Amino acid sequence: MKLLFYGINFAPELTGIGKYTGEMAQWLASAGHEVRVITAPPYYPAWKVGVGHSACHYRTESWHGVHVMRAPLWVPHQPGGLKRLLHLASFALSSLPVLLAQWRWKPDVVWVVEPPLMCAPAALAFASLRGAKSWLHIQDYEVDAAFDLGLIKGHTLRRWVQRAERWLMRRFDRVSTISGRMVDRALAKGVAAVRVVHFPNWVDISGITPLAAPSAYRAELGLAPGTVVALYSGNMGNKQGLEILAEVARLVLDEPHIQLVLGGNGSGRADLQARCAGMTNVRFLDLQPLERLNDWLGLADVHLLPQRADAADLVMPSKLTGMLASGRAVLATAQPDTELCRVVELDAACGLVVPPENPAAMAEALVALATDPIRRAELGANGRRYAEAEMSQDVILRRFETQLLALVQGVPA
Repeated sequence: MKLLFYGINFAPELTGIGKYTGEMAQWLASAGHEVRVITAPPYYPAWKVGVGHSACHYRTESWHGVHVMRAPLWVPHQPGGLKRLLHLASFALSSLPVLLAQWRWKPDVVWVVEPPLMCAPAALAFASLRGAKSWLHIQDYEVDAAFDLGLIKGHTLRRWVQRAERWLMRRFDRVSTISGRMVDRALAKGVAAVRVVHFPNWVDISGITPLAAPSAYRAELGLAPGTVVALYSGNMGNKQGLEILAEVARLVLDEPHIQLVLGGNGSGRADLQARCAGMTNVRFLDLQPLERLNDWLGLADVHLLPQRADAADLVMPSKLTGMLASGRAVLATAQPDTELCRVVELDAACGLVVPPENPAAMAEALVALATDPIRRAELGANGRRYAEAEMSQDVILRRFETQLLALVQGVPA
Protein backbone atom coordinates (compact mmCIF):
# COMPACT_ATOMS: atom_id res chain seq x y z
CA MET A 1 0.00 0.00 0.00
CA LYS A 2 0.89 3.66 -0.37
CA LEU A 3 0.32 5.19 3.06
CA LEU A 4 0.41 8.92 3.80
CA PHE A 5 0.61 9.85 7.49
CA TYR A 6 -0.15 13.43 8.44
CA GLY A 7 0.45 14.95 11.87
CA ILE A 8 2.48 17.51 13.76
CA ASN A 9 4.42 15.01 15.91
CA PHE A 10 6.84 12.35 14.72
CA ALA A 11 10.17 10.72 15.52
CA PRO A 12 12.69 11.47 16.95
CA GLU A 13 10.33 12.79 19.65
CA LEU A 14 10.65 10.40 22.60
CA THR A 15 7.20 10.71 24.17
CA GLY A 16 3.56 10.89 23.21
CA ILE A 17 2.14 10.91 19.71
CA GLY A 18 5.46 11.37 17.90
CA LYS A 19 6.87 8.21 19.43
CA TYR A 20 3.92 6.06 18.37
CA THR A 21 3.54 7.52 14.88
CA GLY A 22 7.25 7.02 14.28
CA GLU A 23 7.19 3.40 15.43
CA MET A 24 4.08 2.70 13.34
CA ALA A 25 5.56 4.23 10.18
CA GLN A 26 8.83 2.34 10.65
CA TRP A 27 7.01 -0.97 11.22
CA LEU A 28 4.83 -0.59 8.14
CA ALA A 29 7.79 0.45 5.97
CA SER A 30 9.71 -2.62 7.13
CA ALA A 31 6.66 -4.72 6.21
CA GLY A 32 7.05 -3.58 2.59
CA HIS A 33 4.61 -0.69 2.34
CA GLU A 34 5.50 2.68 0.83
CA VAL A 35 5.18 5.18 3.65
CA ARG A 36 5.32 8.96 3.52
CA VAL A 37 4.94 11.30 6.49
CA ILE A 38 4.02 14.99 6.55
CA THR A 39 5.08 16.40 9.89
CA ALA A 40 6.87 19.24 11.69
CA PRO A 41 10.39 19.44 13.08
CA PRO A 42 10.66 17.71 16.47
CA TYR A 43 9.84 20.07 19.33
CA TYR A 44 7.87 18.09 21.94
CA PRO A 45 7.81 17.92 24.95
CA ALA A 46 10.46 20.63 25.44
CA TRP A 47 8.54 23.11 23.23
CA LYS A 48 11.80 23.88 21.50
CA VAL A 49 12.84 22.74 18.02
CA GLY A 50 15.47 20.04 18.24
CA VAL A 51 19.12 20.48 17.33
CA GLY A 52 19.73 20.03 13.61
CA HIS A 53 16.18 21.04 12.68
CA SER A 54 14.62 24.37 11.70
CA ALA A 55 11.25 25.86 12.54
CA CYS A 56 11.41 28.07 9.44
CA HIS A 57 12.30 25.77 6.54
CA TYR A 58 10.86 22.85 4.63
CA ARG A 59 12.96 19.70 4.77
CA THR A 60 12.83 16.19 3.32
CA GLU A 61 14.63 13.22 4.82
CA SER A 62 14.70 9.43 4.76
CA TRP A 63 14.23 7.72 8.12
CA HIS A 64 14.23 3.91 8.46
CA GLY A 65 12.73 3.51 5.00
CA VAL A 66 10.13 6.25 5.58
CA HIS A 67 9.98 9.36 3.39
CA VAL A 68 9.61 12.23 5.88
CA MET A 69 8.57 15.73 4.81
CA ARG A 70 8.84 18.42 7.50
CA ALA A 71 6.98 21.73 7.27
CA PRO A 72 7.70 24.90 9.27
CA LEU A 73 5.76 25.84 12.39
CA TRP A 74 5.74 28.41 15.18
CA VAL A 75 6.68 27.06 18.61
CA PRO A 76 5.75 29.22 21.61
CA HIS A 77 8.01 29.04 24.65
CA GLN A 78 5.02 28.96 27.03
CA PRO A 79 2.02 27.37 25.27
CA GLY A 80 -1.31 28.74 26.48
CA GLY A 81 -4.80 28.58 24.98
CA LEU A 82 -4.43 31.13 22.18
CA LYS A 83 -0.73 30.48 21.66
CA ARG A 84 -1.40 26.75 21.31
CA LEU A 85 -4.09 27.41 18.69
CA LEU A 86 -1.73 29.66 16.71
CA HIS A 87 0.98 27.01 16.99
CA LEU A 88 -1.30 24.32 15.55
CA ALA A 89 -2.62 26.67 12.86
CA SER A 90 0.90 27.52 11.72
CA PHE A 91 1.56 23.86 10.94
CA ALA A 92 -1.85 23.28 9.38
CA LEU A 93 -1.18 26.14 6.95
CA SER A 94 2.50 25.48 6.22
CA SER A 95 1.87 21.77 5.59
CA LEU A 96 -0.86 22.36 2.99
CA PRO A 97 1.56 22.72 0.04
CA VAL A 98 3.29 19.49 1.11
CA LEU A 99 -0.04 17.69 1.22
CA LEU A 100 -1.06 18.95 -2.22
CA ALA A 101 2.32 17.89 -3.61
CA GLN A 102 1.31 14.25 -2.93
CA TRP A 103 -1.37 14.43 -5.63
CA ARG A 104 0.75 12.71 -8.27
CA TRP A 105 1.90 10.05 -5.80
CA LYS A 106 -1.74 9.04 -5.23
CA PRO A 107 -1.75 7.42 -1.77
CA ASP A 108 -4.14 4.58 -0.97
CA VAL A 109 -4.81 5.87 2.56
CA VAL A 110 -4.47 9.32 4.11
CA TRP A 111 -4.09 8.79 7.87
CA VAL A 112 -4.26 11.85 10.11
CA VAL A 113 -3.80 11.97 13.86
CA GLU A 114 -5.59 14.16 16.41
CA PRO A 115 -4.21 16.30 17.88
CA PRO A 116 -4.13 18.45 15.92
CA LEU A 117 -7.67 18.27 14.56
CA MET A 118 -6.85 21.36 12.47
CA CYS A 119 -5.13 19.10 9.93
CA ALA A 120 -8.18 16.87 9.51
CA PRO A 121 -10.23 19.04 7.09
CA ALA A 122 -7.41 19.26 4.55
CA ALA A 123 -6.62 15.55 4.91
CA LEU A 124 -10.26 14.62 4.39
CA ALA A 125 -10.68 16.91 1.38
CA PHE A 126 -7.46 15.68 -0.24
CA ALA A 127 -8.40 12.02 0.24
CA SER A 128 -11.88 12.58 -1.13
CA LEU A 129 -10.71 14.45 -4.22
CA ARG A 130 -7.85 12.03 -4.90
CA GLY A 131 -9.87 8.85 -4.42
CA ALA A 132 -7.94 7.74 -1.35
CA LYS A 133 -9.39 6.32 1.85
CA SER A 134 -9.39 8.61 4.89
CA TRP A 135 -8.53 7.56 8.45
CA LEU A 136 -8.69 9.77 11.56
CA HIS A 137 -6.81 8.46 14.60
CA ILE A 138 -7.58 10.12 17.94
CA GLN A 139 -4.87 10.03 20.59
CA ASP A 140 -6.51 12.83 22.62
CA TYR A 141 -9.96 14.38 22.30
CA GLU A 142 -8.31 17.77 22.16
CA VAL A 143 -11.52 19.78 21.69
CA ASP A 144 -13.20 18.29 24.76
CA ALA A 145 -9.96 18.44 26.75
CA ALA A 146 -9.28 22.07 25.85
CA PHE A 147 -12.66 23.17 27.19
CA ASP A 148 -12.85 20.76 30.14
CA LEU A 149 -9.37 21.73 31.32
CA GLY A 150 -10.12 25.42 30.92
CA LEU A 151 -7.55 26.04 28.19
CA ILE A 152 -10.33 27.51 26.02
CA LYS A 153 -13.51 29.02 27.46
CA GLY A 154 -17.00 29.89 26.20
CA HIS A 155 -20.21 27.84 26.07
CA THR A 156 -21.28 29.16 22.67
CA LEU A 157 -17.82 28.64 21.19
CA ARG A 158 -17.72 25.11 22.57
CA ARG A 159 -21.09 24.26 21.05
CA TRP A 160 -20.05 25.44 17.59
CA VAL A 161 -16.61 23.80 17.70
CA GLN A 162 -18.02 20.46 18.87
CA ARG A 163 -20.67 20.61 16.16
CA ALA A 164 -17.95 21.09 13.54
CA GLU A 165 -15.90 18.30 15.11
CA ARG A 166 -18.83 15.85 14.91
CA TRP A 167 -19.54 16.81 11.30
CA LEU A 168 -15.92 16.22 10.39
CA MET A 169 -15.50 12.91 12.24
CA ARG A 170 -18.56 11.38 10.57
CA ARG A 171 -17.06 11.88 7.13
CA PHE A 172 -13.89 9.81 7.59
CA ASP A 173 -13.86 6.24 6.27
CA ARG A 174 -12.38 5.11 9.57
CA VAL A 175 -12.09 6.72 12.99
CA SER A 176 -9.86 4.98 15.51
CA THR A 177 -8.85 5.73 19.06
CA ILE A 178 -6.81 4.15 21.82
CA SER A 179 -9.20 2.97 24.54
CA GLY A 180 -12.64 1.49 24.94
CA ARG A 181 -14.07 4.59 26.61
CA MET A 182 -12.65 6.77 23.84
CA VAL A 183 -14.30 4.47 21.29
CA ASP A 184 -17.60 5.02 23.14
CA ARG A 185 -17.08 8.77 22.87
CA ALA A 186 -16.56 8.51 19.09
CA LEU A 187 -19.84 6.61 18.82
CA ALA A 188 -21.55 9.24 20.99
CA LYS A 189 -20.33 11.91 18.57
CA GLY A 190 -22.27 10.19 15.80
CA VAL A 191 -19.60 8.14 14.03
CA ALA A 192 -21.15 4.97 12.62
CA ALA A 193 -20.11 1.82 14.49
CA VAL A 194 -18.93 0.15 11.27
CA ARG A 195 -16.36 2.92 10.85
CA VAL A 196 -14.98 2.96 14.41
CA VAL A 197 -11.81 0.99 15.21
CA HIS A 198 -10.13 0.33 18.55
CA PHE A 199 -6.42 0.95 17.85
CA PRO A 200 -4.58 0.98 21.20
CA ASN A 201 -1.05 2.12 21.88
CA TRP A 202 1.57 -0.59 22.21
CA VAL A 203 4.95 -1.38 23.64
CA ASP A 204 8.02 -3.17 22.34
CA ILE A 205 8.01 -6.00 24.86
CA SER A 206 11.42 -7.18 23.65
CA GLY A 207 12.95 -3.72 24.08
CA ILE A 208 11.48 -3.04 27.52
CA THR A 209 11.86 -5.94 29.92
CA PRO A 210 12.09 -6.34 33.72
CA LEU A 211 15.67 -5.82 34.86
CA ALA A 212 17.50 -8.77 36.38
CA ALA A 213 19.89 -6.46 38.27
CA PRO A 214 19.57 -2.95 39.76
CA SER A 215 19.33 -0.15 37.20
CA ALA A 216 22.58 1.64 36.41
CA TYR A 217 20.78 4.88 37.24
CA ARG A 218 20.75 3.97 40.93
CA ALA A 219 24.53 4.21 41.14
CA GLU A 220 24.62 7.31 38.93
CA LEU A 221 22.16 9.07 41.22
CA GLY A 222 24.00 7.89 44.33
CA LEU A 223 20.97 6.14 45.77
CA ALA A 224 21.59 4.12 48.89
CA PRO A 225 20.71 0.41 48.93
CA GLY A 226 17.14 -0.05 50.02
CA THR A 227 15.97 3.27 48.58
CA VAL A 228 12.53 2.95 47.02
CA VAL A 229 12.30 5.02 43.83
CA ALA A 230 8.95 6.51 42.86
CA LEU A 231 9.44 7.50 39.21
CA TYR A 232 7.49 9.90 37.04
CA SER A 233 8.67 9.91 33.44
CA GLY A 234 7.19 11.81 30.52
CA ASN A 235 5.73 15.10 29.46
CA MET A 236 5.27 17.70 32.17
CA GLY A 237 2.23 19.53 30.83
CA ASN A 238 -1.28 20.55 31.80
CA LYS A 239 -3.20 17.29 31.53
CA GLN A 240 -1.33 15.30 34.17
CA GLY A 241 -2.07 17.28 37.33
CA LEU A 242 1.60 17.08 38.31
CA GLU A 243 1.25 19.54 41.19
CA ILE A 244 0.06 16.60 43.27
CA LEU A 245 3.58 15.13 43.14
CA ALA A 246 5.00 18.11 45.04
CA GLU A 247 2.43 17.63 47.79
CA VAL A 248 3.10 13.88 47.93
CA ALA A 249 6.84 14.55 48.24
CA ARG A 250 6.14 16.91 51.13
CA LEU A 251 3.95 14.35 52.88
CA VAL A 252 6.59 11.59 52.68
CA LEU A 253 9.55 13.72 53.77
CA ASP A 254 9.68 11.71 56.99
CA GLU A 255 10.13 8.49 54.98
CA PRO A 256 13.86 8.68 54.19
CA HIS A 257 13.83 5.46 52.16
CA ILE A 258 11.47 6.98 49.53
CA GLN A 259 12.98 9.04 46.71
CA LEU A 260 10.89 10.70 43.99
CA VAL A 261 12.62 10.95 40.60
CA LEU A 262 10.79 13.17 38.14
CA GLY A 263 12.08 12.89 34.60
CA GLY A 264 10.79 14.88 31.66
CA ASN A 265 10.30 18.27 30.06
CA GLY A 266 7.34 20.44 29.27
CA SER A 267 5.48 23.64 30.01
CA GLY A 268 4.70 22.62 33.59
CA ARG A 269 8.19 21.64 34.71
CA ALA A 270 9.28 25.05 36.03
CA ASP A 271 6.19 25.32 38.22
CA LEU A 272 6.68 21.80 39.56
CA GLN A 273 10.34 22.49 40.36
CA ALA A 274 9.32 25.65 42.22
CA ARG A 275 6.80 23.65 44.26
CA CYS A 276 9.50 21.10 45.14
CA ALA A 277 12.17 23.65 46.04
CA GLY A 278 14.15 22.65 49.11
CA MET A 279 12.83 19.09 49.28
CA THR A 280 15.73 16.63 49.43
CA ASN A 281 13.60 13.63 48.47
CA VAL A 282 12.96 14.87 44.91
CA ARG A 283 15.31 14.67 41.92
CA PHE A 284 14.60 16.24 38.50
CA LEU A 285 16.11 14.84 35.31
CA ASP A 286 15.56 15.53 31.61
CA LEU A 287 14.07 12.93 29.32
CA GLN A 288 16.63 10.16 28.96
CA PRO A 289 18.03 8.77 25.67
CA LEU A 290 15.97 6.13 23.92
CA GLU A 291 18.82 3.63 24.08
CA ARG A 292 18.66 3.82 27.90
CA LEU A 293 14.88 3.53 28.16
CA ASN A 294 14.89 0.03 29.66
CA ASP A 295 17.32 1.02 32.42
CA TRP A 296 15.39 4.23 32.98
CA LEU A 297 12.00 2.55 33.43
CA GLY A 298 13.67 -0.18 35.48
CA LEU A 299 14.89 2.46 37.93
CA ALA A 300 11.37 2.62 39.33
CA ASP A 301 10.17 0.59 42.24
CA VAL A 302 6.85 2.37 41.79
CA HIS A 303 5.73 4.21 38.66
CA LEU A 304 3.73 7.38 39.35
CA LEU A 305 0.84 8.09 36.98
CA PRO A 306 -1.11 11.22 38.03
CA GLN A 307 -4.04 12.43 35.96
CA ARG A 308 -6.44 15.30 36.49
CA ALA A 309 -10.04 14.37 37.28
CA ASP A 310 -11.39 16.46 34.41
CA ALA A 311 -9.14 14.66 31.90
CA ALA A 312 -10.71 11.26 32.59
CA ASP A 313 -11.38 9.26 29.41
CA LEU A 314 -10.44 12.22 27.20
CA VAL A 315 -6.89 10.89 27.10
CA MET A 316 -5.34 7.52 27.92
CA PRO A 317 -1.79 8.01 29.24
CA SER A 318 0.53 6.55 26.63
CA LYS A 319 3.29 6.12 29.22
CA LEU A 320 1.30 3.29 30.84
CA THR A 321 2.48 0.78 28.22
CA GLY A 322 6.15 1.16 29.15
CA MET A 323 5.34 1.01 32.85
CA LEU A 324 3.59 -2.32 32.45
CA ALA A 325 6.33 -3.80 30.26
CA SER A 326 8.99 -2.81 32.82
CA GLY A 327 7.44 -5.12 35.40
CA ARG A 328 7.15 -2.46 38.09
CA ALA A 329 4.14 -1.54 40.25
CA VAL A 330 2.00 1.46 39.24
CA LEU A 331 0.42 4.12 41.45
CA ALA A 332 -2.19 6.10 39.50
CA THR A 333 -4.79 8.75 40.23
CA ALA A 334 -8.16 8.16 38.58
CA GLN A 335 -11.86 8.04 39.34
CA PRO A 336 -13.32 4.55 39.95
CA ASP A 337 -15.41 4.53 36.75
CA THR A 338 -12.60 5.44 34.35
CA GLU A 339 -10.78 3.12 31.99
CA LEU A 340 -7.41 3.96 33.52
CA CYS A 341 -8.68 2.73 36.89
CA ARG A 342 -10.08 -0.43 35.33
CA VAL A 343 -6.84 -1.27 33.52
CA VAL A 344 -4.56 -0.64 36.53
CA GLU A 345 -6.71 -2.30 39.20
CA LEU A 346 -8.60 -5.01 37.29
CA ASP A 347 -7.41 -5.84 33.76
CA ALA A 348 -3.68 -5.67 34.46
CA ALA A 349 -3.92 -5.76 38.29
CA CYS A 350 -0.60 -3.93 38.25
CA GLY A 351 -0.99 -1.31 40.94
CA LEU A 352 -3.05 0.95 43.14
CA VAL A 353 -5.46 3.73 42.14
CA VAL A 354 -6.35 6.66 44.39
CA PRO A 355 -8.72 9.60 43.77
CA PRO A 356 -7.34 12.46 41.62
CA GLU A 357 -6.11 15.58 43.36
CA ASN A 358 -5.88 13.83 46.74
CA PRO A 359 -2.21 14.05 47.83
CA ALA A 360 -2.85 12.42 51.20
CA ALA A 361 -4.34 9.31 49.59
CA MET A 362 -1.51 9.10 47.07
CA ALA A 363 1.15 9.53 49.76
CA GLU A 364 -0.47 6.85 51.91
CA ALA A 365 -0.58 4.42 48.98
CA LEU A 366 3.05 5.17 48.11
CA VAL A 367 4.17 4.44 51.67
CA ALA A 368 2.17 1.19 51.63
CA LEU A 369 3.88 0.05 48.43
CA ALA A 370 7.30 1.24 49.59
CA THR A 371 7.11 -0.92 52.71
CA ASP A 372 5.83 -4.05 50.92
CA PRO A 373 8.37 -5.35 48.36
CA ILE A 374 6.50 -8.65 47.93
CA ARG A 375 3.34 -6.85 46.88
CA ARG A 376 5.30 -4.57 44.54
CA ALA A 377 6.86 -7.59 42.85
CA GLU A 378 3.48 -9.27 42.44
CA LEU A 379 1.88 -6.18 40.93
CA GLY A 380 4.84 -5.65 38.59
CA ALA A 381 4.71 -9.26 37.38
CA ASN A 382 0.99 -8.90 36.71
CA GLY A 383 1.63 -5.80 34.62
CA ARG A 384 4.31 -7.53 32.59
CA ARG A 385 2.03 -10.46 31.81
CA TYR A 386 -0.70 -8.05 30.69
CA ALA A 387 1.73 -6.16 28.44
CA GLU A 388 2.85 -9.39 26.80
CA ALA A 389 -0.72 -10.54 26.20
CA GLU A 390 -2.43 -7.28 25.21
CA MET A 391 0.11 -4.60 24.24
CA SER A 392 2.66 -6.29 22.00
CA GLN A 393 3.77 -3.97 19.20
CA ASP A 394 3.79 -6.72 16.59
CA VAL A 395 0.32 -7.98 17.50
CA ILE A 396 -1.31 -4.53 17.47
CA LEU A 397 0.42 -3.26 14.31
CA ARG A 398 -0.21 -6.49 12.42
CA ARG A 399 -3.91 -6.11 13.25
CA PHE A 400 -3.76 -2.47 12.09
CA GLU A 401 -2.10 -3.50 8.84
CA THR A 402 -4.94 -5.97 8.23
CA GLN A 403 -7.50 -3.23 8.85
CA LEU A 404 -5.72 -0.90 6.43
CA LEU A 405 -5.73 -3.59 3.74
CA ALA A 406 -9.42 -4.25 4.33
CA LEU A 407 -10.17 -0.52 3.99
CA VAL A 408 -8.25 -0.24 0.71
CA GLN A 409 -9.98 -3.33 -0.65
CA GLY A 410 -13.43 -2.11 0.38
CA VAL A 411 -14.04 -4.78 3.03
CA PRO A 412 -16.23 -3.62 5.98
CA ALA A 413 -14.44 -3.00 9.29
